[in-house]
Amino acid sequence: MARESSTDSSTAISTPFSGSSPAAKHRARALTLTTEGSETSNLTPESGTYVQGMNVLAAPFLYAGRSEAEAFVGFHTLLTRECPGYIRGAMDGVHKGLALVDKVLAIVDPKLSLYLTSKGLKAEIYAFPSVLTLCACTPPLPEVLRLWDFLFAYGPHLNILCIVAQLHLMRDTILKSPR
Repeated sequence: MARESSTDSSTAISTPFSGSSPAAKHRARALTLTTEGSETSNLTPESGTYVQGMNVLAAPFLYAGRSEAEAFVGFHTLLTRECPGYIRGAMDGVHKGLALVDKVLAIVDPKLSLYLTSKGLKAEIYAFPSVLTLCACTPPLPEVLRLWDFLFAYGPHLNILCIVAQLHLMRDTILKSPR
């Protein structure tokens, strides 16, 4: 159970992992979904804060992992090695991915891209959850796991192409939409 303890002139929250090994502190940070103490936390003044979408990124690891420790290792590796820009406060990696969705869609399907743009719809509006969570926000979870197998085998950057492919599959429905 968390308890308050006084350090210097500020107050800090003590957890069961306080004073524990570095590995235990990393697990605690991941399980509470904060960036406190991570390699990227010193790049943002918002260290230790929850970053939008981390719970959705953690869910497939917790679902598929044989243990919490195994889930943590996969989750930590994803965030620190594969897409560290996703966990910074400004989510630079996510915004760069959204810009790529717009560019790739314009190349792959110019008509659909122009239609969406004419409606004021940029990827920042319609693709944010999919880019942020590597499509983990789109159920069902077993299909997300198959997609992640592909993404982790060939690179999570291919998520951008998967999002554009999904848009292309819905192309006719989108273009027939009056709004």
